[in-house]
This record gives sequence, C-alpha cells and structure tokens, in this order.
Amino acid sequence: MTAVAESYATTPDLDTLAASRVEELPLATRFQLGAELTPIQRAFFDKHGFIVFAQVATAAEIDALDLAVRGIQDRWLAEGRKKVFGIPLFVGRDHEGQPFIQRFAFTSCFSDVLRDFVLDARFEPVRRLVGEDARVGHREKDGLVVNRNLNVPGTQYKSLGWHTDGLRDLFYLRQIGPQLNVGFHFDKTTKATGGLRILPGTHKQGIWKTLTHKPYFVDNTPDPAEIAVETMPGDLTVHDGRAWHRVEPSPFVGPESLRRTMYVPYLTDAYQPKDESSKTPPYHYLGMAARRVKRARFELRERLKARR
Repeated sequence: MTAVAESYATTPDLDTLAASRVEELPLATRFQLGAELTPIQRAFFDKHGFIVFAQVATAAEIDALDLAVRGIQDRWLAEGRKKVFGIPLFVGRDHEGQPFIQRFAFTSCFSDVLRDFVLDARFEPVRRLVGEDARVGHREKDGLVVNRNLNVPGTQYKSLGWHTDGLRDLFYLRQIGPQLNVGFHFDKTTKATGGLRILPGTHKQGIWKTLTHKPYFVDNTPDPAEIAVETMPGDLTVHDGRAWHRVEPSPFVGPESLRRTMYVPYLTDAYQPKDESSKTPPYHYLGMAARRVKRARFELRERLKARR
C-alpha cells in the first residue's frame, strides 16, 4: 500500500531541528522555504531524495502562470507546432473534445512571466542544494516543462509509468549525474486524487538497479514502498531524478481530474542549450510511436461506436 504519513505541522520549530533528528520526521513533512536551507531540510532531502516546501507561490502568481501557459497553447496550436527545440508536444483533447496540449517543453523561452518566475531569487536556496555551481536548466534537457494531466476520452497524458531520469543520460552515453527536478504545483493533490509517487532513497542506488529495477514507462503498478507526494496549490517540490518515480492517474474523469505542474531541471554538468535546430532525442521517438498507436485505437473505437 502506498505510504502517506500524517502531515507534520509547518512551524519554525520544525525547520530548526537538528539534522540528527531526521529519522523522527514522517515522509509527508512539509517545510518552509527561507533564505537558506536548514540542516534538517538538507538531511531530509539527502535521505529520501525528495522534499516539499509549502506554498512558495501565491494564488495570484498561479493565475498569472496558468494564463501564460494558455497563451502559449493558443499560439502553438495556431502555428500547428509539433515540437519545441526538438522535443515533441503531447497534444490530446480536453473534456469538450478540443485540442489540448498536455505536455509543453521550454515554456520559459516563450513567456517572460514563466521565465521570471523560475529565475526568481526566492528559489536560490534550492539551486544551492545542488551545488554552488548549479544552474536553472530552462534552456537545456526539456527546459521548463508544463504538465497538464487530464483523464478524458482521447487524452494523451493522464499518467506516467515508473522511470528514472538517468535514462536520458544513458541515451547520450553520459555518466548519470545529479539532476534535481524542481516542481511547482497549481492544484491540490492527495493520495486519492493521483499524482507523483516516489520510491524514497532510490536516488542512491547503483547503475544496475537504475537500469533493471522496473521496466521503464510501461509499468505503472503501485509499489508497497512508494510515497504519495501530496501538495497544495503553490507548493514547491524537489526530487532527485535518479530516484524511481511515476505519476498515478486521477480516478476522476473530466475537468476535476486536471492536475497542472511545472518542472525545471537544476544542473551541474556541461552547459548544453537547445534551440529550434536541435534534434529529437531517440527515446522520444518511442514515446511518439506509442502515442500514435494509442490515438489510432481511440479513433477506431469512436468510429465503431458511431456505426452502431
């Protein structure tokens, strides 16, 4: 059964605990993000490979970010855009049957609002969690990714199977290095409504378990050792991409199933920016093929229904 510990009060006393007391904290602990990360915060992240900071963004900021994403969708759909800097878009249908981009890439390169937010000084302590030489990779990897998981007929992105982000480095024949995924959450998520699942501590596994512990992406079966990362609107999460993680689909259908998140990598390896001339990574072709098959099956079912 997925673990969900009782929430721990987000009080100043919590953040001043000694690092040696990390074993006392439940996995559902929510911290406050200050000017510096505290020893207990660093110890929690080092032990488990993830951490949650409560409501670092205001309701007004969430509305502005969502409006910017909607504007990007309008432009990209009007342009008939299929890829961004070589990264495919996931385009499905919304609850009204209209085209709906469910996974965006490099969004901060197309919106001042999004760029200014991810580069805001309030997140400087998170950058230093990676290292003094770390940078926000909003022009690298897949850039600032916006996910809009929606469970409706014709959806392209309601869940995501077990994986680590180390697979991307292996495709490029690079050594798997630290990569922190910093997530901004627009909606409330609980164990019951789906969302991010992580196997705590697996960010410290060896290369063999990184490759073989689970079949990548095709398996979305709950693991007895997983933790459901529960969030409130405006929360910030950080998880080490080397840990095994997945996205549980919402049990709801329609607008109430929508979960909106933004993720940006924090990196320490050689700077490798992308642009419109960048090639599509090989592993994305596998995903594109799988989505085409899924779309074809859905369209075939719809045609058969119409004939009845």
